[in-house]
Amino acid sequence: MKRIVVKFGGTSVGNLNRVRKDAEAVYREFKKGNQIAVVVSAMGHTTDALIDAAKKILGNVSNKEMDFIMALGERSSASIFSAALRSLGAKSRAVDPSEVEWPVITDSNHRAANIDLQETTRRVRKYIEPMIECGTIPVICGFLGRDRKGDITTIGRGGSDITGFLIGKCLDADEVVIVTDVDGVMTADPNSISRAKVLQKVTVEEMRDLARFGAQVMHPRAMAYKDPHIDAKVINFAKYNLSAPGTTITGPSEEEFVGVKLQDEPLAMLTVVGEEMQTTPGVLVKTSTPVSRAGINIFGVSIGPRSFSLYVAERDVDRATKLIHDVIIKTKKMKSITAQKGLAMVIAESERFIYTPGVIAKLTMPLSQSGINIVEILSSRASISFFVDWEDREKALSLFEKTMKEIVS
Repeated sequence: MKRIVVKFGGTSVGNLNRVRKDAEAVYREFKKGNQIAVVVSAMGHTTDALIDAAKKILGNVSNKEMDFIMALGERSSASIFSAALRSLGAKSRAVDPSEVEWPVITDSNHRAANIDLQETTRRVRKYIEPMIECGTIPVICGFLGRDRKGDITTIGRGGSDITGFLIGKCLDADEVVIVTDVDGVMTADPNSISRAKVLQKVTVEEMRDLARFGAQVMHPRAMAYKDPHIDAKVINFAKYNLSAPGTTITGPSEEEFVGVKLQDEPLAMLTVVGEEMQTTPGVLVKTSTPVSRAGINIFGVSIGPRSFSLYVAERDVDRATKLIHDVIIKTKKMKSITAQKGLAMVIAESERFIYTPGVIAKLTMPLSQSGINIVEILSSRASISFFVDWEDREKALSLFEKTMKEIVS
């Protein structure tokens, strides 16, 4: 016997025919002797339609009111899916935020509520676990929560994915199955690359980065709730078979790092200057290739209109400078190279960065007020690298850590 949590995305339950076939797939898996909990998104584009209607009819709507309105999609979807299961002969119950048994408890930050993991775990074990142990298939609304006052909340973008992994974690499930409209995680967007293939496995860290940078299979926030001991996979709803192959998600290998860390050795910035380099193909690869072949790690790259910089360990700066200079004297577009030693790299990471306006300003203001110069900032969606003078590293690290606590609290 396995304990399985299945999450169906909006396309997967896009019409009543699909709901019926999805329910049949769930019931087949249940008949094998498995315990199953289902998490559902709103059907198709219901949520978008509800938002548009609310804005057109009601005009200005508070976040609290909008949460209630948006929740209607998941609430109706759960009721319909549960009814489909019952029509097949299964015992099933739709679990709605209005009911005592509702498990997901959040704060009152409407439209982007934060989950109370401890209380949610307690309620899942008190209410949801007994259901599945007595042979009932609970169908839980994805995306939704309830605050301590009893008001419905929503947990932001990717909420249904989050709910799926959250319920799996709280139930100590054997497997979480994400049912969506693709065969799994692909080597590229199949709409752009016809030869794209399904990956058999992908790590939580890889899945998070793919999602951060545009892959639509899953939301990166959901990966924070993936338990390393629980199997997970992404499959296509069109198979209507929960045992169908797809992409297995493994890990995480360790607890997600959220905070600030210091690179433990001084770095050097190698800067190459020359007009028109930014619009000349192949310039960067000509310089980085010999450096990489020499076994010298590149910690970061920044590009400007007339220059680009490579960051390497200070101990490698002389070798790297010589290798790049050998390229420069053979290339007309590149004119000269210069090196700045004694730099420290401080890295700040948090998924919150994606949804927090002004993060860089908040992180850098304390350093400015303390007279610490920032040589360079390199950023991605959830990670920011700051380069400061090596002698300022400890003070900078302390200031960043203090600010990060305020951002992620």
